[in-house]
Amino acid sequence: MRRGMVQVYTGTGKGKTTAAIGLACRAIGRGLKVYMIQFLKGGWETGELKAIEERENFKIVQYGRKEFVDPSNPSKEDMDLAKKALDHAREVLKSGEWDMVILDELNVAINMGLVPLEEALQLIKEKPEEVELVITGRGAPKEIIEVADLVTEMREVKHYYRKGIPARKGIEY
Repeated sequence: MRRGMVQVYTGTGKGKTTAAIGLACRAIGRGLKVYMIQFLKGGWETGELKAIEERENFKIVQYGRKEFVDPSNPSKEDMDLAKKALDHAREVLKSGEWDMVILDELNVAINMGLVPLEEALQLIKEKPEEVELVITGRGAPKEIIEVADLVTEMREVKHYYRKGIPARKGIEY
């Protein structure tokens, strides 16, 4: 019997979601089933969605609007979508169907007050032993870091965005 760990990818640098998707690709290459729930993301046709759209063993579901969430004033719709995402994550984790569950941008949703930290911690606590749980997003709360088995912090050293280069199709989305 395999034991699933809790992995966290956080920090200010680029690559948290990309690392989680890379891990997912490795998992599906070995016959595992992966389910990714994206908090705060929706309405964008991203490269990762296109790449996995016909895979039975890798599913991505988005819970967010196309517009960015105002961190200082999230809308009721943002709050409702985050709650639906968290409820869906509970269902997916308990279903027994998936070997790996990725909660993309959960840390950001917690920091914006869209997901209560206590509920996220409870979700982690209730994770079935054999499921690998991956959490992404900058600003991982210390409590999430403490319960994780692996934490990787991406640190921005230099980014072309600072030179005014916008997000590029196929690279950032």
